[in-house]
Amino acid sequence: CAQVPEVFSDIMLASRRIDKCKEIQEMCKHPIQVAQVDANKASNVVTLIKNFEPELVINVALPYQDLPIMDACLETGVNYLDTANYEVPEVAHFEYSWQWAYQQRYQEAGIMAVLGCGFDPGASNVYCAFAQKHYFDTIHSIDIVDCNAGSHGHPFATNFNPEINIREVTQIVRHWADGKWIETPPILDPKTVHMSFNFPEVGPKESYMLFHEELESLVLNIKGLKRIRFWMTFSENYLNHLRVLQNVGMTRIDPVKYEGHDVIPLKFLKSVLPDPASLAPNYTGKTVIGCVFTGLKDGKEKTNFIYNVCDHAECYKEVKAQAVSYTTGVGTMTGAILMMKKIWKGAGVFNMEQLDPDPYMVIIGKYGLPWTTVDWKKML
Repeated sequence: CAQVPEVFSDIMLASRRIDKCKEIQEMCKHPIQVAQVDANKASNVVTLIKNFEPELVINVALPYQDLPIMDACLETGVNYLDTANYEVPEVAHFEYSWQWAYQQRYQEAGIMAVLGCGFDPGASNVYCAFAQKHYFDTIHSIDIVDCNAGSHGHPFATNFNPEINIREVTQIVRHWADGKWIETPPILDPKTVHMSFNFPEVGPKESYMLFHEELESLVLNIKGLKRIRFWMTFSENYLNHLRVLQNVGMTRIDPVKYEGHDVIPLKFLKSVLPDPASLAPNYTGKTVIGCVFTGLKDGKEKTNFIYNVCDHAECYKEVKAQAVSYTTGVGTMTGAILMMKKIWKGAGVFNMEQLDPDPYMVIIGKYGLPWTTVDWKKML
């Protein structure tokens, strides 16, 4: 955002740890303000909003803070944007119902909330809306594929917050087909569903079915949809480390007693794993993320693949970040530009595919994440 001062003329970066904000402040050529805030309490965010008086609050905190920040925006009448849906800290489960429940209140307040505006979710949703608008009369199947073919040089690390990442990938897998949700085993189970997918530029990679939040909204908003799935690549090294950690109880999210204190194993594990930001300087390789669509156009069946390729090393040269953070950040900024310019406007709570995809597809390409559409083979 700081690279686009003609849109974001005044920026306040706030976090529980102000030292991280100050590090970013020093990197920015365009001056920004920083502040300390505990976003677990809506009243703290309300105070910050009243002091700074923003037009838009961009929430890139943990999913646990979504509802307090939405409450603060509701109280102050400010538009809201986030990158991930709400999670209850005590249960490894996420869904949009808690945030969709704000629909009437946001409508009545005349403010806009845009949910899941990262890359996936985010750009993946917009790819679906774009395909529905321009490439198909009816979309029958969507497969969202997410490949990180990069190397960070560590035996085991996660590309974003370890706690959130491990909670996500150890859950029961769900996909939607023929009007219902179907459950399959988690990725560490021998019976999990996986396949080899031949990704552009990086080649075949083993891809595992996961549940991902954008599936939940896309089944409601893509007309004619019969099936939607999400796939992510994992190396055997990653899976083996995670399997051992799970077997010894280190992925647990319930407290255990240690020397008279309650300790949550996953939170402790997070504290000893590499900080995702520290991976960036030595990261090599590319990410490939996109959507494979099969449907009908003018009565004929066809399959298209819309995707982006992003280079870890190039991202580090530009903003001192790796590609997983970069793709999320540029996707977030793109949505924020459209809200600030009132190109995306409305009262209520919106998922990305409910908004006009065309200006988004132009802007995200302009700011570093170009996309490609190719004919593809139908997914089984």
